[in-house]
Amino acid sequence: MSTITEDLTRPATRRGWRVVDIVVAAVLGIAVGLIFWAYNNTIATVWGPLDAVLPGLAGLIAGVWFLGGPLGGIIIRKPGAALLVELIAATVSVLPGNKWGVTTLYSGFAQGLGAELVFALVLYRKWNPAIAVAAGIGAGLGAWVNEYILGNHAMGMTFNVIYLACVMISGAVLAGGLAWLLMRALAGAGALDRFAAGHDKR
Repeated sequence: MSTITEDLTRPATRRGWRVVDIVVAAVLGIAVGLIFWAYNNTIATVWGPLDAVLPGLAGLIAGVWFLGGPLGGIIIRKPGAALLVELIAATVSVLPGNKWGVTTLYSGFAQGLGAELVFALVLYRKWNPAIAVAAGIGAGLGAWVNEYILGNHAMGMTFNVIYLACVMISGAVLAGGLAWLLMRALAGAGALDRFAAGHDKR
């Protein structure tokens, strides 16, 4: 118990993970996973009509599924955080069952990796709205590559170009932008006092 207490009060190193980082990653992953699960049960009513208007247009609403990576990365600010939170979220969303099954985990890995690479490119040193948005775009690119490999390659170039543009826009707004707003709200409420994100708010 004393080890955990010391860990919670010790200043965070830039790279090293603390117990509190792991706990918060798990909490974020579970919370975002529940959002994914709820979204899975409502998105079908909108996805079809959008794609009927223009094949690939439904990518504009896919960004909610990319939220875990940017949110985990921008809050925890440690290597691997974006990937871990997105993977936990994907796992939570698949446990009650969904039509995508185990491929949901492939999506979680690809989306989390896309966001993670953006944070890695700036050496985990820059934390601002632009980086959050870029991480959302990275998650969208990861999703696009994963879906292309799993079957979208058969959909033709026009579909894939439109879908790519739409998931990048959606990732920027519904993943990166939303992650930044959520982080600021949590920091403002004092929930991130053990993190650099909370210090930045002050």
